Amino acid sequence: MPRRLSLVLFLFGLSAALSAQTASRFVGSAACATCHQSTYDSWKTTLMANVLTDAKAHPEAILGDFSTPNELVTFKPEDVAFTYGSKWKQRYFTKIGDDYFVFPVQWDVTNKVWRRYYVQPGTDWWAEHYPADQMQRPTGPTCDGCHSTNYDITTKQPTEWNVGCEKCHGPGSAHVAAPSALNIVNPSRLYFVRGTDVCIQCHSQGQPKEIPINGVYYDWPVGYQPGDRLSETWLLEEHKLGEESFTHFGDGSAHKNRMQGNDFVQSAMYTKGVRCWSCHNVHGTEHNADTIKSGNALCLTCHGPDSPAGPRGTLAEHTHHAANSTGSECTACHMPKIARTVADINVRSHTFKFIPPAATEHYNVPNPCTSCHSSETNEWAAEHLGQWENVSPWRVAP
Repeated sequence: MPRRLSLVLFLFGLSAALSAQTASRFVGSAACATCHQSTYDSWKTTLMANVLTDAKAHPEAILGDFSTPNELVTFKPEDVAFTYGSKWKQRYFTKIGDDYFVFPVQWDVTNKVWRRYYVQPGTDWWAEHYPADQMQRPTGPTCDGCHSTNYDITTKQPTEWNVGCEKCHGPGSAHVAAPSALNIVNPSRLYFVRGTDVCIQCHSQGQPKEIPINGVYYDWPVGYQPGDRLSETWLLEEHKLGEESFTHFGDGSAHKNRMQGNDFVQSAMYTKGVRCWSCHNVHGTEHNADTIKSGNALCLTCHGPDSPAGPRGTLAEHTHHAANSTGSECTACHMPKIARTVADINVRSHTFKFIPPAATEHYNVPNPCTSCHSSETNEWAAEHLGQWENVSPWRVAP
């Protein structure tokens, strides 16, 4: 198909979908199940669909140990309205008036210990606009826009708690009434910038372009809907090269969790049009992080030895580690766990760039060599990398 005609068809489809979205209203994910039952059933089991869990209806969702006295825990399970999270950490929401608040403690799922939860001054930008008392920081402005679908800042109610179908596809009443590709947003049919914006709306650290909104400071892109240009309502957190901050390492890599979008937009992957769903299926898979394949099989789909994207030679020749070892896992070097989520638990970088030991020296960003070989120095790692014939000395120079 000629490129110009392809662009015309794309713009027509986008215009039609956005027009339908404007006329449509939110109906909830259950309305999608009639025609998309298998997808709906798979999605229901995902972390996206279970960010928040009604603790009254599902007390088994509470993971924290309330049986052992702990000075941090000043509430009981019956005080919990929602649990938040289950993979790395779990926080506990209680309802006061017409809003929710997070108790000042969280359960470290990995280490199985209680840890204090409190957003310190000088960390998240919005903290200075709220009282120091944790129980006076409502989740509506600070959390709920990303943990729900169609959160209404006036009524403080969403169409649906959790990341439902319409969080990514937009309001669905028109599509439910007359199913058509032209009256629903499908991120995979959008140009890659707007398509990935659907994910970045929540998987990023940033600030609304309008601050405050009706006197309230929101930490999510109020007004954004799938198909919109996210940059019209949301600004990603800025970074200055060489400056380490709460959100960024000195080289620009994410310093904390929920910054996959901040990382991704500076990657070569994003520039080349790779989309989030090139690797993930948010409707659910049997693999960790709902990737479409597990382990190296995912990366080698595009980066096989016969692909222009490389790597050259065998996997062992590329990594200088045994093929079945941790050192030959693609993610170990190109997606190191450096973004902090809770205590000593980190999540993977999404810049996909290799961080050399020199970057650790200059910018204090952890590199995968000494993160794994923890007893060794950056100098040791740089010396070894410099001896690898298939690695550019300019990239690993001390």
